Amino acid sequence: MSPDATEFDVASVLREVKMVRVEGLVRIRDLDLPLLRRAAAPRSGAVTDAWPVEVENLLRAAVARLGGGALQAAAELTVGLAPGMRDRPAADRRRLAARAYNVSVERFRKSQEEMILGQIAEQVCWLAGTGARRGPGDGPALLAPHLQHRTLHVGPIGVTLHVHPVELIRNVDVIVSPSNTHLALPEMFKASVPAALRRAGAVRDARGDVTGDPVHEELARWRRENGVTGRPVLPGTVAPTGSGALAARGIRRIYHAAVTIPRPGTNDYDVTPQDVAAAAARALALMDEERDAHTPPLRSICFPLLGAGRGGLPTQTSLSALWSALAADSAPDRRLHLVVRRPLLAELVADVLGATQQPLEPAHSTGSGEREAGCG
Repeated sequence: MSPDATEFDVASVLREVKMVRVEGLVRIRDLDLPLLRRAAAPRSGAVTDAWPVEVENLLRAAVARLGGGALQAAAELTVGLAPGMRDRPAADRRRLAARAYNVSVERFRKSQEEMILGQIAEQVCWLAGTGARRGPGDGPALLAPHLQHRTLHVGPIGVTLHVHPVELIRNVDVIVSPSNTHLALPEMFKASVPAALRRAGAVRDARGDVTGDPVHEELARWRRENGVTGRPVLPGTVAPTGSGALAARGIRRIYHAAVTIPRPGTNDYDVTPQDVAAAAARALALMDEERDAHTPPLRSICFPLLGAGRGGLPTQTSLSALWSALAADSAPDRRLHLVVRRPLLAELVADVLGATQQPLEPAHSTGSGEREAGCG
């Protein structure tokens, strides 16, 4: 019997979510989580021995519905869903989550943490009540349904659309990272594409502590070498760096695209579609310039929706500007990739581009297949 929405009151689910927060994802099997287990079970109602994976995927689905920003970033850290967090002690996760809100640990514990866990519990109740799980005719369940990709065809152009956090991309030669015109990277704990790439590119010791920050250091060196330390670059400028620890995942270069112009004295930015298109075109040209300096040559490149985050550009506007540059690309053997974090955005991308698409596939199949085909 599938879960009944009336059984899933927020207060009861919240108690179980708090247990996961305290013990961490690696100890889910040892916890008494009857509501989360039933909410996570397939539509048939069978709670299998794989229920800890099902509960984790349920929590990921709930957190993914929080809408990004500091709320979602802190939620991922708090529960242990962020990369490298699943076995970290609760105190470490709380400390890092507090940084996402730029508040003290004690203030976070008394205020934001309770709000975040309540939001997760509400989303779990919604998912349980809608029956938003796979049915018998929906095909094989994915072990991690938040990690997916699909192939889009926009006229004669093929593009791989990733539906997951940018730092989980594998075996794509170049990732384009949006930046402000000062080419200043945000702190690692922030919730943005450049922060995620800086975090994933950091060098860590056996305890997980950061011992090197190569992406930040290389970008600072580029600014010095190009005489722009202390002053902004022109919008559309693209600065290349190595990928740090991401090299182990098949990422060879990060192109930092200056698309947002900070407004003095505020936390706001200005961004135009023209600057997005110029940055995308410059990234493709830079890839051509660097292509044969690498072995094998650079062939695959991935773009997020430039300017659509803190820049405030509407998703459709960002995508249209970006695609104007990609569609004009004349390199026949280039492999184009886009990345969005949420499935709803993926559907919007396909609709705006008027694309035909193949069904979702597990994201891990993207990397190895591309290497075999010589795409990276």
